[in-house]
Amino acid sequence: MDYQAIIESLFRGLIGERFIVFALAAIGLNLHFGYTGLLNFGQAVFMAAGAYGLAMMVATVGPRLNENTGLNMSETTLFWVGVFTAVVVFPILFALVMGIPTLRLRADYLAIVTIAVAEIFRIVARSPRFDWLTGSSDGLTGFSGTFYDLSPFSTTGRYFFNLFTGNQFFLVLVGWTILAIGTTICWLLVRSPWGRVLKAIREDEDAARSLGKNAYSYKMQALILGGMFGAVGGMVRAVGFSVAQPDNFITDVTFFVWVALILGGAGKVFGPLVGAALLYAVLDSSDTVLRQLVENDYIPSSFMSGTQVGQVRFMIVGLGLVLLAAFRPQGIFGNKEEMALDDR
Repeated sequence: MDYQAIIESLFRGLIGERFIVFALAAIGLNLHFGYTGLLNFGQAVFMAAGAYGLAMMVATVGPRLNENTGLNMSETTLFWVGVFTAVVVFPILFALVMGIPTLRLRADYLAIVTIAVAEIFRIVARSPRFDWLTGSSDGLTGFSGTFYDLSPFSTTGRYFFNLFTGNQFFLVLVGWTILAIGTTICWLLVRSPWGRVLKAIREDEDAARSLGKNAYSYKMQALILGGMFGAVGGMVRAVGFSVAQPDNFITDVTFFVWVALILGGAGKVFGPLVGAALLYAVLDSSDTVLRQLVENDYIPSSFMSGTQVGQVRFMIVGLGLVLLAAFRPQGIFGNKEEMALDDR
């Protein structure tokens, strides 16, 4: 058994790129569901908005603007315009599209619309008709160079106990910085008068309206802000993989964000962080452990092969969720009051 590989995979799951991506997305979902009671089952579309907002501006839209308008924006300028588009413009656009027709209705209408919009975006992005814009099913590449040019670390070196290459370590450091800032912002917001109104809407929307609060406006603000966190997570994922590809944002992605949130505890600032860390620590370390057991014949090939390890580790996570639902449905740090929402 290679215990070093097991420990490395455990720590990569706890602090690595995927943890950062899904922790950011789960913070956004926590603002939606945990604090406002919005049933968003399409967080993947906000993550896709972040990825494609950056990728399209650098790889397709920006060069066309330079060619057709003579702006001659540098790649660095296009990158930062892409960041603004990814984090601000696209999340606001998608939130308005999903929120305007649904936020005055029951919570389940938003759930239906968010699922639909996420799938519509993915299918449109895959379409050959829009290959010039989204890269079709192959996705877009060549947009992360400006980010990695800022890295002070050697691309051939290994850092932080040999867990990361230079580019990976730079991405993790930037991701942790963004995560710290985002968590602080969330902590300040939910303890402000604005955050207390969100909780009031979650618990009894009619009572909040009776006190003169515009519930529709507050829910739209929460949907936009939570979408921005999801978009940042999607952008970090796209930069980490150096590709924005539609199948990286399938419905399963939203499921994993929900798992991270529920595991840590909805309605708690640090719940999404703890949930995402535990989820990917279990997924990554169990994958390594199971492969080691199969390769060293501790598990006979007649019982499980190496190609089945991926499915078995998700079964382990599923079993853990069943036990969590049975014995602590509110999550590790949550409480039952935070899980109760007004669905009228």
